[in-house]
Amino acid sequence: MEIVRNADGTLVVPVQPERQHEIDGGTDPAATSSDGEAAPRQTAPSQPAETRLLHPGEGGYDEALAEWDRQQNPDREPVVSTASGRQEAMTLVHAVATSPDHAVEPALEALDDPEASGEALRHVLVGGVHSVEDFATEVAEAEGGEPLTAHETTKIIGEVLTELD
Repeated sequence: MEIVRNADGTLVVPVQPERQHEIDGGTDPAATSSDGEAAPRQTAPSQPAETRLLHPGEGGYDEALAEWDRQQNPDREPVVSTASGRQEAMTLVHAVATSPDHAVEPALEALDDPEASGEALRHVLVGGVHSVEDFATEVAEAEGGEPLTAHETTKIIGEVLTELD
């Protein structure tokens, strides 16, 4: 099952049910065959994966968003962040965050290299929540203002990556 990204930024992620362990010896003492021998323990058939809804800023969200992005383009080369791409990514995140309607498309159109910015943002996500927090601090230092929360930053990154794809 693939990760699904909803329009509100939430992610539906698969969660495997807990494994069932066999009783020592591999037999079920409560079950016997017609000749009195202990019968092999029956295990439940594999169940389909359950799902969980993750919101931006919630534990595991950044990693799930990075995985969702990989699923969108499985043949993409490994993520590489360049200095110019990271600078444009900071400008992009700041522009979206300060836009009254959080408009992504006009902010992307203003960039010289939106693809490099996307790669830089993917690189931030791969680093996990601390990477997102550090990036938010860098954005505030470079562009001015208070740092965005990890939740806000991750949500903007998700919106940008969706627009780029």
